[in-house]
Amino acid sequence: MKYLLIIGDGMADNPVPELGGKTPLQHAKIPVMDTLAARGEVGSVVNCPDGLPAGSDTAILSIFGADPKLCYTGRSPLEAAATGIQLNPGDVSYRCNMVAYEDSDLPFAEKKILSHSGGSIEGEQSIQLVTDLFQDPAFQAAAQKAGMVVHPAASFRHIAVQSGASITGIQLIPPHDHLGEVIGPLLPSGCENAAVLRDLMELAHNVLDHHPINEARRAEGKLPANGVWFWAEGSAVALDSFWDKYHKTGAVISAVPLCFGIARLSGLDIREVEGATGELETNYEGKVAAALAVLKEKDFAAVHVEAPDECTHNGDLPGKLQAIEWLDSRVVGPLVKALEEAGEDFRLLILSDHKTLTATRGHDGDPVPYLLYDSRRDSGRGLPYCEESGTQGPAYPEGAPVLMPLLFQA
Repeated sequence: MKYLLIIGDGMADNPVPELGGKTPLQHAKIPVMDTLAARGEVGSVVNCPDGLPAGSDTAILSIFGADPKLCYTGRSPLEAAATGIQLNPGDVSYRCNMVAYEDSDLPFAEKKILSHSGGSIEGEQSIQLVTDLFQDPAFQAAAQKAGMVVHPAASFRHIAVQSGASITGIQLIPPHDHLGEVIGPLLPSGCENAAVLRDLMELAHNVLDHHPINEARRAEGKLPANGVWFWAEGSAVALDSFWDKYHKTGAVISAVPLCFGIARLSGLDIREVEGATGELETNYEGKVAAALAVLKEKDFAAVHVEAPDECTHNGDLPGKLQAIEWLDSRVVGPLVKALEEAGEDFRLLILSDHKTLTATRGHDGDPVPYLLYDSRRDSGRGLPYCEESGTQGPAYPEGAPVLMPLLFQA
């Protein structure tokens, strides 16, 4: 028996007026997932517990069987673990996004944030910008005084580590939940260290705004990556062993450091795929090949696709629909076909980690539909895969980590 988990990040949604009151899952052409749903079980689950952020960090922890209420210290420590960053006692890590602020002469705090990803900046440009920023004499001096260093990543998602700083009472807000808004009320607050982070963010904007890379991006009609945004703060985290809990071997395929961090901390392997970007244009076929290779030697493979979430954050409804349809045709379909042709019995879990709402371009912690399929059985339920079908099946409303035990049932 083989076990497969497929996460379409943020593909669940609320009804969208532009789609005639349907959700993207209802509107998209997903014949493979609908067929699996008709033969399997569709229910609903809350992956983000009340009182914790509604995001992939809490949701994917829950999906993988770790209770966020017990182990969650913040998102960035999970991402730090993905790249082997060691956090010492007293260290705090932050996500350090490259972001795009509006081009205007307004004071920094009165500007709007336009993109949480620096206009979907390419990895090489992002690394060059953040490297140049931390080597700028004025910013370097301010960062050293703050006890901060940066660990560049091959996307907009860098990690900053600050030593000897307190985050007690701090309020750091996810930028992707407030696109198009004035940043003043969103800037770090709540403690003395928040003022240090605010000053670094303003100084970073001054340094990056007219960097040659950003001037070239403007000339190409792209948004400039003219700022950094600190959020997702946390200290070191430990997770229980996946093997000890489930007695299954496995690996995770993704383009997102968060997923790799959870995998490493759980004792799962990771598989990096060349050309996997976390955007709409990514190497779907490479992820399928990696998952099938994993299943030849292990019990369990998890495939994470970020594109529906990123498209929604970017206000790209056609892109979200395309991402969902490609998840169906280029990921789920080929995986199911290959396993069936190999004569392999398998159980498959498909779901969105959280909702990402077209209406707000932000996350939502409401229940999401899950699809559980067993190749040996036909439930005869006949429902398609969507949010409405989820309300007609089993409901797991407490945010407890229930899905992995369901997947591994005999």
